[in-house]
Amino acid sequence: MNFKEIQELIRMIDRSKLAEFKMKEGEFEITIRSQKYYENKGAPQYAPAYSPPPASPPIVQNQQADPVPASSKPAASADTPAPPAVSSGLLEIKSPMVGTFYRSPSPDKPPYLQVGDIVKPGSLVCIIEAMKLFNEIESDIKGKVVKIVADDASPVEYDQVLFLVDPNV
Repeated sequence: MNFKEIQELIRMIDRSKLAEFKMKEGEFEITIRSQKYYENKGAPQYAPAYSPPPASPPIVQNQQADPVPASSKPAASADTPAPPAVSSGLLEIKSPMVGTFYRSPSPDKPPYLQVGDIVKPGSLVCIIEAMKLFNEIESDIKGKVVKIVADDASPVEYDQVLFLVDPNV
């Protein structure tokens, strides 16, 4: 199944009365749950409307004067990737889709993960809302959560780092 077929399937389910749809075709397996699924569970849901995060001042990492003048530094380019977390021995749990990141199943429930929690492959780490569907995201790695990178109820991009995990636990 290609991306366009999945998108059309999501649109069809969104327009239908279905609460949940599961499909397995060989190794490919997909579960799509609409908001109706969560409403039937009795848990209050997040509002699907997007509101941009409040503007905040830039974070200053280093208060000391820079000994190298800006003119002698190489210019940063969009092609230069940020250093991966793997160099510090940490693994990343990344967003598999574009949407809104939620740390808990509903506003009155505790978050799936806290810093210091142990995560295992298959354990639920967050929910990402995309096209009015709440997608449960599972870990594919094992380790201790050392940092939660994404802010709750904030928009995330495909392949954006959500959590940093120390596998040496």
